[in-house]
Amino acid sequence: MQPLVEIRGLDHHYGRGQLRKQILFGVDLTIEPGEIVFMTGPSGSGKTTLLTLIGALRSAQAGSLRVLGGELVGTDDRQRVAVRRRIGYIFQAHNLLSFLTARQNVEMALELQPDRDRAAIRDRATAILTAVGLSERLDSYPDNLSGGQRQRVAVARALAADPQLVLADEPTAALDSKSGRDVVELLRTLAHERGTAVLVVTHDHRILDIAHRIVRMEDGRLESQRLTPAPI
Repeated sequence: MQPLVEIRGLDHHYGRGQLRKQILFGVDLTIEPGEIVFMTGPSGSGKTTLLTLIGALRSAQAGSLRVLGGELVGTDDRQRVAVRRRIGYIFQAHNLLSFLTARQNVEMALELQPDRDRAAIRDRATAILTAVGLSERLDSYPDNLSGGQRQRVAVARALAADPQLVLADEPTAALDSKSGRDVVELLRTLAHERGTAVLVVTHDHRILDIAHRIVRMEDGRLESQRLTPAPI
């Protein structure tokens, strides 16, 4: 089965001339379908930069970065947008729109997908919010939800379109232990049942036990340690 993420010799830098600073050095990483990978390391080590490159949120510069079967090095904005639409994102700051209800925030993500009519979008948003335990808060606005509930909406939004790849940047940082555990258990279920690959950037040692593998970023270089066998 083809890896969903396959990175070879990836370098990345910011700035030009004398201000040029290299952030990533020869990164190699492969993530298989159904695999859960956690990335740890100190602040400023390049974790979020790598996550945004994998997510096609910025342009990859050198090396090889294949995501969902396609090479991202050398792509233009239009090609990266097409890839982004096939990936689910969960951010530490949930990034919900305050003027939309929980259901409307999820519906907005589904409206980017082709061939979905309005009724199907509403039904899917309702179903995924129910699955994350928010069946009674469908019409609540973010300001009326707890931090854990807002993050659940963000998770539902990321998962609504059944992405093959989910990228999460510190998804439990603002949550208590129970809410954080609930979030990662949802990701584990998705990986197990649907073969979704999950990459989580985290400092939260409470959730590391669900990973198949933990990779550590240090000064822009990646080290890998497998904990459990990768899914077949």
